[in-house]
Amino acid sequence: MDEHGILQLTWPRHAIVGSSDAEAAMRMVNELCGQTERPLLVDMATVSTVSRGARAVFARPCQASQVALLGASPVDKVIANFVLAMNKASRPKRFFTSRVEAMKWLMKGT
Repeated sequence: MDEHGILQLTWPRHAIVGSSDAEAAMRMVNELCGQTERPLLVDMATVSTVSRGARAVFARPCQASQVALLGASPVDKVIANFVLAMNKASRPKRFFTSRVEAMKWLMKGT
C-alpha cells in the first residue's frame, strides 16, 4: 500500500498466473483492506499468461473499490479485456498503459 492508500500488485516478469496465484492475491487484497475498500493498481505489464481459472477468481468481488490494470503491450490489453469482460460488478475497472494516468484515475476515486 502506498502513501495515498492505493494497493499496488506487481506480478513477476513472465509470470503465469494460475487460479491459486489469483486466490492468494485476492486474499492479500482483502486482508490489507480489512473493512475499508481501497483502490488497486495491478501492474500486469510483464505477465505471460493469466489462466481461465485465474480470470474467474478475479471476477469475484473483493475489497478493491476500483481497479486499474496497467499493461504495456497489445497482449496485455487482450488479457485485461478478458478480466474486464468477466467482471461486470459495480466496481469501476479500466486498462491503462500509463502508470501516471492510472494513478490519477485511482486517486480521483479516493
